[in-house]
Amino acid sequence: MNRCLSTLLMGCLLICACTSRPARPVPVPPEEIRTGGELATRLDRNFDRIEDDMYRPDSVFHSRLWESWPGDAQGRIVLALVCDARASGREPLYLKTILDHYPQFMNAQGYFGPEYDGVLNEQQLSGNGWVLRGLCEYYEWTGDPVALERIRVIVNGLFLHGKGLFKDYPIDPASRRKNLGDAIGEIVYNDAQWILSSDIGCVFIGMEGLIHAYKLIGGEELKELIDELITRFLEVDLVGIRAQTHASLTACRGLIRYAEITGDESYIPEVQKRWELYNQFGMTAGFQNYNWFCRYDTWSEPCAVVDSYMVAVQLWQHTGDPKYLDQAELIYYNGLCHTQRDNGGFGCDFCPSEHTGRTDLAVRTDEASWCCTMRGAEGLASAASYAFFRSGRDLVVPFYRDCSLELDGFRLTEQSNYPFDPAAGEVRFTVEQASGAVRALCLRQPYGAQDLRLEINGEEQPAVFEGGFLRIARPFRAGDRVRLTFRLASEDLTDEAGGTRHLVGPLLYGTEGEGPATPVYHLLDPKVNRASAYSKVIIR
Repeated sequence: MNRCLSTLLMGCLLICACTSRPARPVPVPPEEIRTGGELATRLDRNFDRIEDDMYRPDSVFHSRLWESWPGDAQGRIVLALVCDARASGREPLYLKTILDHYPQFMNAQGYFGPEYDGVLNEQQLSGNGWVLRGLCEYYEWTGDPVALERIRVIVNGLFLHGKGLFKDYPIDPASRRKNLGDAIGEIVYNDAQWILSSDIGCVFIGMEGLIHAYKLIGGEELKELIDELITRFLEVDLVGIRAQTHASLTACRGLIRYAEITGDESYIPEVQKRWELYNQFGMTAGFQNYNWFCRYDTWSEPCAVVDSYMVAVQLWQHTGDPKYLDQAELIYYNGLCHTQRDNGGFGCDFCPSEHTGRTDLAVRTDEASWCCTMRGAEGLASAASYAFFRSGRDLVVPFYRDCSLELDGFRLTEQSNYPFDPAAGEVRFTVEQASGAVRALCLRQPYGAQDLRLEINGEEQPAVFEGGFLRIARPFRAGDRVRLTFRLASEDLTDEAGGTRHLVGPLLYGTEGEGPATPVYHLLDPKVNRASAYSKVIIR
């Protein structure tokens, strides 16, 4: 310790463990990062897809595909276009036109769908929740006052109008009709003051939109409504009611956002409890999701995979526990990436599971164009933004990607082959321009990494990781080079039924027919579709 201190006083290199977290790390704004490599390819292809004909104004407001989900497509497409645009720096072609069309298709109260008297439709609340999310993201990006006013109108006209009814949202497992519904949810029955969906719990997707709106418009009455919804959500037996995993994880993201808005960290342990339930009863062997808790013979839904990825990273932000970053990495490379199809959209897979005896990963739906293709944009954009976090003047790197950063006069480039070269893993950083904005670089220990070596400007330095990170503090100068090398270990995961899955680093391996074991990860491989009879055995 004395040697490190004296080195610091001499203005030379200090390397120490990240034993304290002076400030909760927050993602660097996406506009400050430019992503390359495989993630840039995914973002570009998804952007192309959500500017195809079916997502343009003439289609997105007229297709009968979404008529039982008022506002759902109109909200998701705005959110998707904003997310892809901010992450890629590319101008969206149809975003403003779609927003300009909103008033023509809203009711007299200023929201999507019919007006009900004393009755709430949970699919309508969910759909308009996505409208709120899209408008909130758009307003935070542009500052457009028209978007802010529309947020107020939807909150007042639809959600606050139902205040007092949310505490009676039906959550008794014996009363809810379970084991119903396909990949696109449907209204299954009415219960007194509620019109209820096969996507059990989708009302809480609306809650997450409300919480985002509260961040922007505030208001005591809105806070009371949110508290009413949160109280009801925390009363739900997610497993017993067979809640939709997507809706449940979206609600968890809402609780995390609410904790950040209010400063009440008591919501974080509640999210952790439900995250553990999801890991036990909602996550597949391929790190995707079962569409409902404990309905193992169903299918995965990339919407929920996106939510799970975001929740895992956000739990790390609030707890500092690196296990959540490990989980996020497994979800991204094996779950999210596997479900992105070669056209840039996202589709549903069958669920390999020890519960059903299914051992292979195969395509169930080539593309869930009605929801997951749009929802995938936020997942990919989040992955881009999660490349760098700020904690005070520490620059935290929890994931390794080809990218560049420009932040308050500090410019950095990153190149990485992680996790695709397990024998010779390497991450390189080059400081292009220095400033006082960054005083330290915190590097995460790569998942499954062994034999780690660190070089600063070509000279080997001690690489001591604590809490999952190595902190390099120094007066950075233009031309500084940081290089981390490692190899990735193999790992076998055994489930309760004795089945084994094989990992190399974070990559899950499987076999096609009699072929060799290869990663399930793929970069928009056109053979991953139903017509090709693609299938990969991942449980042995």
